[in-house]
Amino acid sequence: MAHAPKARLVIPMLVFSLLLVGCAKRPATTTASVPAPTGGAVSTTPPPATGAVPSGPGARTTPVPGTPGTAGTPGTPIPTPTTSPRPAAPREFVAIAELNDIHFDFDKYDIRPGDARILDENARWSKANPTHLILIEGHADERGTNEYNLALGERRAKATMNYLVAQGVQASRMTLISYGEERPMCTEKTEECWARNRRAHFLVKAQ
Repeated sequence: MAHAPKARLVIPMLVFSLLLVGCAKRPATTTASVPAPTGGAVSTTPPPATGAVPSGPGARTTPVPGTPGTAGTPGTPIPTPTTSPRPAAPREFVAIAELNDIHFDFDKYDIRPGDARILDENARWSKANPTHLILIEGHADERGTNEYNLALGERRAKATMNYLVAQGVQASRMTLISYGEERPMCTEKTEECWARNRRAHFLVKAQ
């Protein structure tokens, strides 16, 4: 009976040893989460981002219709005039009865057939009076923004000048200016009034 206490101590130690051996052989089942990159870590193969804008050499983007910079989109504003600055002394130019105004359709700068005949007469007078400088004013009606109408007025003045040049009037004698909607002929909100305001107006100055 004297060996009973030792036997009681040996048995628990054997059980404990067996438990340790069993735990060492059990496969791990806990998955560790990968911490997010910090401190400027860079991923060498990033996944493609949905809707990402391409960048870098060779990247190509497709302009969205209707946004600034997209050419040929309906409603795209005409660029702001960057040429033909206003003359230093436009008050030195005067209107004369021999040069008549021409008019334009709404939002257009094409020379209409009836107005072409008026320009033919203006061209004849201009060639017969080569010592006179010519100032061509471009005007628009009040519809549209100031910026748009200034650009539209300039295009009307340019179209008028180009027609006169084609008839033999020297381009160096002509100066263009756009007033947009700033100087209307009338202020009534009617189509008849707006049609009068869409015009190219002529003034001259003797050299």
